[in-house]
Amino acid sequence: MTILRYLCLTFLLTSFASAANTGEMPAEQQLAVRYIQAVTDHDYQALNRFYNRESVFNDRTASKTYKGRRHIISFLRRAHQGVLEYGFNIEHMFNSGSLVVMIGSYHYKGPGEQFGKPGKIIDLAIPGVTTVKLDMDNHRVSKHEDLMDYQTMVDQLAVQ
Repeated sequence: MTILRYLCLTFLLTSFASAANTGEMPAEQQLAVRYIQAVTDHDYQALNRFYNRESVFNDRTASKTYKGRRHIISFLRRAHQGVLEYGFNIEHMFNSGSLVVMIGSYHYKGPGEQFGKPGKIIDLAIPGVTTVKLDMDNHRVSKHEDLMDYQTMVDQLAVQ
């Protein structure tokens, strides 16, 4: 009986995992994931298609706002300069219409010059919430907003 339960549980888990991989994620979430992938991959050609003149990139915690494709991509190019690794581990995601909320941790590995640690390689995991307001008709990002736990970043930098 225990083996039968195990086999049934394994079948159910495999079925759920397969269903999750078949694109059953809402279209808004799929677009948001593709967008975040372009950001973390430094894929400026793809990002060029995600933004327009009215797009806004706002890092509320750092009080920085950039408007328009050219300004946003210019900012991202500067921020990504010399980065060895960059990713966003999405731990939870949900949406309300075209507003997608992603909760997780940004991982950064790169030169310490940007953080006052010249000559060192810095490795950070910064918890945060990223919201993306999408224009689903045109597959564009209307607004990207980050709320990052910069105190955790400061704490991690103190020991590196």
